[in-house]
Amino acid sequence: MSTAELALQQQVSSLYTDHHHWLRGLLRRKLGNAFDAADLAHDVYLHLMKTGRMPPAGESRRHLTQIANGMVIDLYRRRQIEAAYLEVLALVPEALAPSEEERALVIEALTEIDAVLHQLPAKARKALLLCKLDGLSYRDIAAELQVSVSSVEKYIAAGLLACYQAMHAPDA
Repeated sequence: MSTAELALQQQVSSLYTDHHHWLRGLLRRKLGNAFDAADLAHDVYLHLMKTGRMPPAGESRRHLTQIANGMVIDLYRRRQIEAAYLEVLALVPEALAPSEEERALVIEALTEIDAVLHQLPAKARKALLLCKLDGLSYRDIAAELQVSVSSVEKYIAAGLLACYQAMHAPDA
């Protein structure tokens, strides 16, 4: 283990010792659930270790709160996606229903797609969804978004590029 890695591990350990109980309490109040709070608190510290970005002195709780808030949003978004998927699966005959493993893989893929789409500007995201899910023409999308057809072309190109880059990212 390098000196930098050891220093990072010590910093995270110190943050954990000083703030873990507080962070778990904050998340328990936000989520109303001690189990999810414990999981997310753990994930916050894993995130710190993964990114290596430590908070400036005196801003530990603010930094931890920002990371935790993002994770709470991700958790709720994932639960919405999972609920919508399970709602659709309820309409599928039992003989055609996917296995638990297939369900988990689909939910993971949908969550990743959602994350990519939420990084796009709102109009680009909406244009791509109107095109790919609703099958609208560029002209119809332009009318819906009250923009030019050339703007729709740019929005959809940006959305497709973001999806392509996510699919072909080194860690994908």
